[in-house]
Amino acid sequence: MSRQRLVAPVELATVHRWFAESDVLIAGYGVAGASTALAAATAGAQVQVLERTSGWGGAAALSGGFIYLGGGTPLQAELGFDDSVEEMIAFLMAAMGPGADEQKVRLYCEGSIEHYHWLVDNGVHFKPEFFGKAGHEPFNHEGLMYSGGENAWPFNTIAKPAPRGHVASEPPEPLAGIAPSGPGDERDGGFWMMAALVTRCAEVGVAVTYDVRSDQLIVDTAGKVHGIRALVDGQIRDYRARKGVVLAAGCFTYNDDMMTRYAPNLLGRPGATVEAHDGHSILMAQAMGADLGRMDGCEVWSTAMMPELMCQGVLVDQFGQRFVTEDTYPGRVSQFICFRADDCAYLIVDDEINERTELGPITTHFVQPKAVAVAETIAELEKEIGLPEGALEATITLYNRHAANGHDPVFHKRPESIKPLVPPFGAFELKGKSAAFTLGGLRTSVDGEVLHVAGHPIPNLYAVGRSASGIPVWGYASGTSLGDGSFFGRRAGRHAATAQNDK
Repeated sequence: MSRQRLVAPVELATVHRWFAESDVLIAGYGVAGASTALAAATAGAQVQVLERTSGWGGAAALSGGFIYLGGGTPLQAELGFDDSVEEMIAFLMAAMGPGADEQKVRLYCEGSIEHYHWLVDNGVHFKPEFFGKAGHEPFNHEGLMYSGGENAWPFNTIAKPAPRGHVASEPPEPLAGIAPSGPGDERDGGFWMMAALVTRCAEVGVAVTYDVRSDQLIVDTAGKVHGIRALVDGQIRDYRARKGVVLAAGCFTYNDDMMTRYAPNLLGRPGATVEAHDGHSILMAQAMGADLGRMDGCEVWSTAMMPELMCQGVLVDQFGQRFVTEDTYPGRVSQFICFRADDCAYLIVDDEINERTELGPITTHFVQPKAVAVAETIAELEKEIGLPEGALEATITLYNRHAANGHDPVFHKRPESIKPLVPPFGAFELKGKSAAFTLGGLRTSVDGEVLHVAGHPIPNLYAVGRSASGIPVWGYASGTSLGDGSFFGRRAGRHAATAQNDK
């Protein structure tokens, strides 16, 4: 929901007392904020984090814990997969666009192996097992899987496929102050990733204050940022940053006004994030003339239809036409259902597919599919679900003709996902508004400096994670948010900590 709050910057001259001072001041304690804090602190800076909620983690701690890494990480090599920086770049430029930032993508890919080591050195654990089935997440916390449709058309014709979804899990050794998992424990990989990073932040002296609402930037007459005016228990507090303020407070999914302006197609959908992601940090920077990047970008979360079933069926829109390859990244399928099928699609299967599919766990936040029809012929099925006469018949006839030879000339499904459909037939209705979150944000340099609309960095102001426009700008792959937030958070933390701007 929208919240009416002050966003105009506060003049430095009106601040008569600082409640607290630090070198680097960070708003938000999710993966981007924690990575920024850890990098700044290990670079010698005194770091203060202001977190709006009552605990660490944000949306990252609620996620499956995917971190998109490649180029030949030790985990890829251990599990027998070859990868290269150039292949990773080629895939991300195709999959994250249109509008992908080539400079950021290249830096991210070139630094991917080093970033893997940084995560592991700071306690993030990746189970050395490969999950080779189609799924939203690994069934048993395996540490590596395809997480972006790398092995599906058209991406498998653009870059050599390699699994790059590195999935965090509970470490074998307990973390200080974090209870180990037990029976019925629902903490997923994102929790354990965040637990490792915040544990390390505590070890290096990062100070964290919770239940703090960062409202306004404090600036001087030259436009240099000096701190944040915040609200704590109804009291105004001014926090000084000697070297830099970093905005890491998430996206704008829960701001109806911003959604109406920038991403109206997502209005009315549940937010696949946390309610604190209301875009206020973006507005704070905008009030200083900050530029924006790809504010229409978004990720639509997958339907509950398990990918293993989706891969083998035939997905059609309300006109009985196929519109995406069924064995690609589930999030890509959901985006196509949203933007190309007007939130109305049907998965056509037969008994053999339905019975042999290993469904695995279904997560409750996905839109649940509904079996709406069963029939002995496609013509009967078509009539029962209300598709145009002859449309579905033509689609399945063409599909079956080529599937008999293991081919799909229309959407190029992989041979292992292709078989002719035989009676009786069934249809699942994938209709409804899947959860979503925004990807656009403040335009930044590769070091996280917030850029003014005139092109220059705003002095002492940084943005990372989903407060910034980063690697995913329209397309998506699981792990690009946690990867982008942690990687560029580190760069922003180092830059702010070592900048000569504290006079």
